[in-house]
Amino acid sequence: MVYEEVKKFYSEYGGKKCIIGYSLLGRAIFAMYVGNILGRQLIAAYAVHGREYITARLALKHIKLGLSPDWGGWIIPLVNPDGAAISQESAPLWKANARGVDLNCNFDALWGSGRKNTRVRGAENCIGDYPLSEPESKALARFTLKIMPSATFSFHTKGEEIYWEFEGRGDEKGAKILSQSTGYRAVKISGSAGGYKDWCLLRLNIPSYTIECGSDELTHPIKDIHFLKKCYNALKFFTERYGR
Repeated sequence: MVYEEVKKFYSEYGGKKCIIGYSLLGRAIFAMYVGNILGRQLIAAYAVHGREYITARLALKHIKLGLSPDWGGWIIPLVNPDGAAISQESAPLWKANARGVDLNCNFDALWGSGRKNTRVRGAENCIGDYPLSEPESKALARFTLKIMPSATFSFHTKGEEIYWEFEGRGDEKGAKILSQSTGYRAVKISGSAGGYKDWCLLRLNIPSYTIECGSDELTHPIKDIHFLKKCYNALKFFTERYGR
Protein backbone atom coordinates (compact mmCIF):
# COMPACT_ATOMS: atom_id res chain seq x y z
CA MET A 1 0.00 0.00 0.00
CA VAL A 2 1.27 3.43 -0.92
CA TYR A 3 0.50 4.81 2.56
CA GLU A 4 2.84 2.25 4.11
CA GLU A 5 5.52 3.11 1.54
CA VAL A 6 5.34 6.80 2.41
CA LYS A 7 5.20 6.07 6.15
CA LYS A 8 8.34 3.92 5.93
CA PHE A 9 10.16 6.54 3.86
CA TYR A 10 9.16 9.21 6.40
CA SER A 11 10.36 7.14 9.37
CA GLU A 12 13.76 6.63 7.71
CA TYR A 13 14.12 10.18 6.42
CA GLY A 14 16.97 11.96 8.15
CA GLY A 15 16.00 15.51 7.28
CA LYS A 16 13.50 17.93 8.76
CA LYS A 17 10.00 16.47 8.76
CA CYS A 18 6.59 16.78 10.36
CA ILE A 19 3.01 15.54 10.29
CA ILE A 20 0.74 18.36 9.12
CA GLY A 21 -2.49 16.66 10.16
CA TYR A 22 -4.53 13.48 10.00
CA SER A 23 -7.07 12.11 7.57
CA LEU A 24 -10.69 11.40 8.39
CA LEU A 25 -9.74 7.81 9.32
CA GLY A 26 -6.71 8.87 11.33
CA ARG A 27 -3.89 8.34 8.86
CA ALA A 28 -0.99 10.79 9.15
CA ILE A 29 -0.31 13.34 6.41
CA PHE A 30 3.47 13.42 6.21
CA ALA A 31 5.67 16.33 5.07
CA MET A 32 9.42 16.28 4.46
CA TYR A 33 11.71 19.25 3.97
CA VAL A 34 14.38 19.58 1.30
CA GLY A 35 16.80 22.35 0.36
CA ASN A 36 17.88 25.66 1.84
CA ILE A 37 15.97 27.03 4.83
CA LEU A 38 17.28 30.53 3.97
CA GLY A 39 16.15 30.46 0.35
CA ARG A 40 12.78 30.91 -1.29
CA GLN A 41 10.30 28.38 -0.02
CA LEU A 42 7.81 26.15 -1.81
CA ILE A 43 5.16 23.57 -0.99
CA ALA A 44 4.51 20.62 -3.30
CA ALA A 45 1.41 18.48 -2.74
CA TYR A 46 0.75 15.05 -4.24
CA ALA A 47 -2.08 12.49 -4.30
CA VAL A 48 -4.82 14.96 -3.48
CA HIS A 49 -7.03 12.52 -5.40
CA GLY A 50 -7.10 8.93 -4.23
CA ARG A 51 -6.73 7.22 -7.59
CA GLU A 52 -3.70 9.39 -8.38
CA TYR A 53 -1.60 7.74 -5.69
CA ILE A 54 1.23 7.11 -8.16
CA THR A 55 2.16 10.78 -7.63
CA ALA A 56 3.08 9.92 -4.03
CA ARG A 57 5.90 7.82 -5.45
CA LEU A 58 6.87 10.76 -7.64
CA ALA A 59 7.11 12.86 -4.47
CA LEU A 60 9.66 10.48 -2.99
CA LYS A 61 11.69 10.86 -6.17
CA HIS A 62 11.55 14.65 -5.79
CA ILE A 63 12.75 14.42 -2.20
CA LYS A 64 15.75 12.38 -3.30
CA LEU A 65 16.56 14.78 -6.17
CA GLY A 66 16.26 17.93 -4.04
CA LEU A 67 16.10 21.55 -5.19
CA SER A 68 18.51 24.21 -6.35
CA PRO A 69 20.69 25.83 -3.61
CA ASP A 70 18.49 28.96 -3.73
CA TRP A 71 15.30 27.18 -2.68
CA GLY A 72 13.89 25.05 0.09
CA GLY A 73 10.51 23.56 0.61
CA TRP A 74 8.09 20.99 1.94
CA ILE A 75 7.09 17.90 0.00
CA ILE A 76 3.73 16.39 1.02
CA PRO A 77 3.54 13.03 -0.76
CA LEU A 78 0.07 11.82 0.21
CA VAL A 79 -2.52 14.47 1.01
CA ASN A 80 -5.38 11.97 0.70
CA PRO A 81 -4.22 8.71 2.31
CA ASP A 82 -7.74 7.36 2.88
CA GLY A 83 -8.72 7.94 -0.74
CA ALA A 84 -5.56 6.22 -1.93
CA ALA A 85 -6.36 3.21 0.26
CA ILE A 86 -9.91 3.04 -1.12
CA SER A 87 -8.56 3.18 -4.67
CA GLN A 88 -6.01 0.45 -3.99
CA GLU A 89 -8.32 -1.82 -2.00
CA SER A 90 -11.85 -1.61 -3.35
CA ALA A 91 -12.76 1.18 -5.81
CA PRO A 92 -9.92 1.89 -8.28
CA LEU A 93 -11.44 5.09 -9.71
CA TRP A 94 -12.12 6.72 -6.32
CA LYS A 95 -10.87 10.35 -6.16
CA ALA A 96 -12.48 11.64 -2.97
CA ASN A 97 -11.60 11.21 0.69
CA ALA A 98 -13.26 8.65 2.97
CA ARG A 99 -16.31 10.93 3.43
CA GLY A 100 -16.86 11.10 -0.33
CA VAL A 101 -15.66 14.71 -0.65
CA ASP A 102 -13.35 15.69 -3.49
CA LEU A 103 -10.55 17.56 -1.72
CA ASN A 104 -9.68 19.57 -4.82
CA CYS A 105 -13.19 21.09 -4.77
CA ASN A 106 -13.12 21.87 -1.06
CA PHE A 107 -10.96 25.02 -0.90
CA ASP A 108 -12.30 28.54 -0.46
CA ALA A 109 -11.86 29.75 -4.03
CA LEU A 110 -15.28 30.33 -5.63
CA TRP A 111 -16.27 27.18 -3.78
CA GLY A 112 -19.20 25.33 -5.34
CA SER A 113 -19.17 27.21 -8.65
CA GLY A 114 -17.40 24.59 -10.75
CA ARG A 115 -19.20 23.12 -13.73
CA LYS A 116 -19.13 19.53 -12.40
CA ASN A 117 -19.54 20.37 -8.71
CA THR A 118 -22.11 18.44 -6.69
CA ARG A 119 -23.17 18.18 -3.05
CA VAL A 120 -23.78 14.45 -3.43
CA ARG A 121 -21.02 12.48 -1.76
CA GLY A 122 -19.27 9.91 -3.86
CA ALA A 123 -16.15 9.09 -5.83
CA GLU A 124 -15.60 12.58 -7.26
CA ASN A 125 -16.77 16.19 -7.59
CA CYS A 126 -18.48 16.57 -4.21
CA ILE A 127 -17.64 19.98 -2.74
CA GLY A 128 -18.37 19.11 0.91
CA ASP A 129 -20.62 20.93 3.35
CA TYR A 130 -18.53 24.13 3.36
CA PRO A 131 -15.01 25.24 2.34
CA LEU A 132 -12.27 23.31 4.13
CA SER A 133 -14.82 21.01 5.74
CA GLU A 134 -12.44 18.07 5.40
CA PRO A 135 -9.50 17.37 7.72
CA GLU A 136 -7.13 16.80 4.80
CA SER A 137 -7.86 20.04 2.94
CA LYS A 138 -7.92 21.96 6.23
CA ALA A 139 -4.51 20.56 7.19
CA LEU A 140 -3.00 21.54 3.84
CA ALA A 141 -4.48 25.04 4.01
CA ARG A 142 -3.32 25.65 7.57
CA PHE A 143 0.16 24.41 6.79
CA THR A 144 0.35 26.64 3.71
CA LEU A 145 -0.68 29.67 5.78
CA LYS A 146 1.97 28.79 8.35
CA ILE A 147 4.75 28.49 5.76
CA MET A 148 3.55 31.21 3.36
CA PRO A 149 5.66 29.85 0.51
CA SER A 150 6.81 31.72 -2.58
CA ALA A 151 5.08 29.14 -4.80
CA THR A 152 3.02 25.95 -4.58
CA PHE A 153 2.79 22.90 -6.83
CA SER A 154 0.11 20.21 -7.07
CA PHE A 155 0.98 17.00 -8.91
CA HIS A 156 -2.03 15.17 -10.35
CA THR A 157 -2.73 12.69 -13.15
CA LYS A 158 -3.36 12.84 -16.09
CA GLY A 159 -3.25 14.81 -19.37
CA GLU A 160 0.27 16.26 -19.71
CA GLU A 161 -0.87 19.82 -19.04
CA ILE A 162 0.08 22.57 -16.60
CA TYR A 163 -2.62 24.82 -15.11
CA TRP A 164 -1.36 28.11 -13.74
CA GLU A 165 -4.20 30.66 -13.84
CA PHE A 166 -7.42 31.34 -11.92
CA GLU A 167 -9.73 34.35 -12.16
CA GLY A 168 -7.12 36.39 -14.00
CA ARG A 169 -4.31 35.62 -11.54
CA GLY A 170 -1.30 33.49 -12.20
CA ASP A 171 2.32 33.34 -13.18
CA GLU A 172 2.81 32.36 -16.79
CA LYS A 173 6.58 32.63 -16.52
CA GLY A 174 6.75 29.79 -14.01
CA ALA A 175 4.33 27.73 -16.09
CA LYS A 176 6.61 28.08 -19.10
CA ILE A 177 9.59 26.87 -17.06
CA LEU A 178 7.60 23.82 -15.97
CA SER A 179 6.61 23.29 -19.59
CA GLN A 180 10.26 23.34 -20.63
CA SER A 181 11.06 20.75 -17.98
CA THR A 182 8.23 18.32 -18.67
CA GLY A 183 7.30 18.94 -22.29
CA TYR A 184 3.70 19.52 -21.13
CA ARG A 185 1.48 22.34 -22.41
CA ALA A 186 0.87 25.33 -20.14
CA VAL A 187 -2.84 26.12 -20.50
CA LYS A 188 -5.67 28.13 -19.01
CA ILE A 189 -8.81 26.23 -18.06
CA SER A 190 -12.35 27.25 -17.15
CA GLY A 191 -15.26 25.65 -15.39
CA SER A 192 -13.41 24.46 -12.30
CA ALA A 193 -13.15 26.00 -8.83
CA GLY A 194 -12.30 25.20 -5.25
CA GLY A 195 -8.89 23.68 -5.93
CA TYR A 196 -5.70 24.10 -3.94
CA LYS A 197 -4.08 25.99 -6.82
CA ASP A 198 -7.14 28.22 -7.10
CA TRP A 199 -7.05 29.02 -3.38
CA CYS A 200 -3.33 29.83 -3.42
CA LEU A 201 -3.80 32.19 -6.35
CA LEU A 202 -7.03 33.86 -5.24
CA ARG A 203 -6.59 34.06 -1.46
CA LEU A 204 -2.81 34.13 -1.00
CA ASN A 205 -1.81 35.75 -4.30
CA ILE A 206 1.19 33.46 -4.77
CA PRO A 207 2.17 31.57 -7.93
CA SER A 208 0.60 28.13 -7.94
CA TYR A 209 0.67 25.37 -10.51
CA THR A 210 -1.16 22.11 -11.13
CA ILE A 211 0.86 19.60 -13.13
CA GLU A 212 -1.20 16.83 -14.74
CA CYS A 213 1.34 14.02 -15.13
CA GLY A 214 1.01 11.15 -17.57
CA SER A 215 -0.50 10.74 -21.01
CA ASP A 216 -4.27 11.02 -21.43
CA GLU A 217 -4.09 7.67 -23.19
CA LEU A 218 -3.35 5.97 -19.87
CA THR A 219 -6.12 4.77 -17.58
CA HIS A 220 -6.64 5.48 -13.87
CA PRO A 221 -5.04 4.47 -11.64
CA ILE A 222 -1.79 4.76 -13.58
CA LYS A 223 0.43 1.72 -13.10
CA ASP A 224 4.08 1.84 -12.07
CA ILE A 225 5.11 0.58 -15.50
CA HIS A 226 4.05 4.00 -16.83
CA PHE A 227 5.87 5.91 -14.10
CA LEU A 228 5.91 9.66 -14.52
CA LYS A 229 9.43 10.16 -15.83
CA LYS A 230 8.68 13.46 -17.57
CA CYS A 231 7.96 14.94 -14.13
CA TYR A 232 11.09 13.62 -12.39
CA ASN A 233 13.03 16.86 -12.67
CA ALA A 234 10.16 19.36 -12.53
CA LEU A 235 10.86 20.93 -9.14
CA LYS A 236 14.63 20.98 -9.42
CA PHE A 237 14.47 22.44 -12.95
CA PHE A 238 11.99 25.10 -11.80
CA THR A 239 14.06 26.19 -8.83
CA GLU A 240 17.23 26.35 -10.93
CA ARG A 241 15.64 28.72 -13.44
CA TYR A 242 12.94 30.73 -11.73
CA GLY A 243 14.06 34.24 -10.89
CA ARG A 244 16.88 34.38 -13.41
